[in-house]
Amino acid sequence: MKKLSYFLGITLFLFTSCQPQEKSVNDMTEEEVVDYARGIHDRVITLDTHDDINTNNFTEDNNYTKKLPTQVNLPNMIEGGLDVAWFIVYTGQRELTDEGFNNAYANADDKFKAIHRLAEEIAPDKIEIALTSDDVRRIAATGKKVAMIGIENGYPVGMDISRVKEFHDRGARYMSLAHNGHSQLSDSNTGERDSVWLHNGLSDLGREVIKEMNKWGIMIDLSHPSKVANMQMMEMSKAPVIASHSSARALNKSVSRNLDDEQLMMLKENGGVVQTVAFKSYLNTEKHNANRTKSSEVIAQIAKEEGFEIKPAALYRAMSRNERTAYFDSYEAFQEKHKDRIDSLINSVAPPVDVADYVDHIDYLVKKIGIEHVGISSDFDGGGGVEGWNDASETFNVTLELVKRGYSEKEIGMIWSGNLLRVLDEVQAVAKEIQAAD
Repeated sequence: MKKLSYFLGITLFLFTSCQPQEKSVNDMTEEEVVDYARGIHDRVITLDTHDDINTNNFTEDNNYTKKLPTQVNLPNMIEGGLDVAWFIVYTGQRELTDEGFNNAYANADDKFKAIHRLAEEIAPDKIEIALTSDDVRRIAATGKKVAMIGIENGYPVGMDISRVKEFHDRGARYMSLAHNGHSQLSDSNTGERDSVWLHNGLSDLGREVIKEMNKWGIMIDLSHPSKVANMQMMEMSKAPVIASHSSARALNKSVSRNLDDEQLMMLKENGGVVQTVAFKSYLNTEKHNANRTKSSEVIAQIAKEEGFEIKPAALYRAMSRNERTAYFDSYEAFQEKHKDRIDSLINSVAPPVDVADYVDHIDYLVKKIGIEHVGISSDFDGGGGVEGWNDASETFNVTLELVKRGYSEKEIGMIWSGNLLRVLDEVQAVAKEIQAAD
């Protein structure tokens, strides 16, 4: 027996000794690191859970098949290797009245129709809507881009709980119950500003909506509701939850949208995932404010030298649409002309929040709650973006930074899409169980 064990041990040693060992990033040249990261980026499915839309960009003549001045569009996704974009049915919070609910529903309806129009009428050969993780993998394998749908703010549900299933049937696969302001379903994180709350967490209707979301397979989104509401949702939910675009409050306590450690630990226990958001002021408010202040000073200084008049905000708002467009174009041309000088003067003193700051939050979350509970979101076209990942065309830079931090290909695949798709699978499995039991 000892001889056999010895023989097997020698055989295993010889076999493993002959296998090519994965080279450490620390032993690679800069060019080799980039090539290595590029290979990983091409192989994993990259998924961004939060991209806002304007339906004016979803028409026959003006749409995402063109390189519009948006952070997300198909050319940018192709250039940056972003495979999956969650397009957002966002509704700002207004009055809790019949008129308010009707307007909110009309807004949501318009956005649902726009997303389907892009994928089914305008560019079905370039992008397709996914409803399951299998859909994501199937569509990505064809080379097409993947669209998914999330709802930011449950306000359009109104007082009609049947709309939860309606939204599911129209493709929504996650929904938050509030945005910036208390909805009829849930308190918002914005209550931290004045300590004024409407429901002390969830409303009775909000609790019913959570049950419906579990029943029909819509992921519950913790981004934007209050801490109390979030913890109540996690206590109630029979399925894992997500935070579609939130970062770590421990690294930036000034932003109530970020999740604190108590919420993060509860999310871990729930089996959910937090999609780390690349929003400058949420990642590092102090650094972002310093950069903005210095930017204003530098631009004003160069404008004075050049004789270019910078319009104050009040004057800009008073302009006609044509005047605004003309001024904006001239201001953009001015900035482009002096870009190198502006960047040099600002970055040497007050550099912008960048991809490294972003991955600092990913690192913290991974260490705090485990890599299987961490994902990625940009909040593009809704205020998101950092230096190095300012639009979808720069998506590779996130993978490159993860590689530099020592994450393996398997881990990067989990962070980019594996964790979120695992939660979606579990949410949909729970929904089937609930439907079967009814």
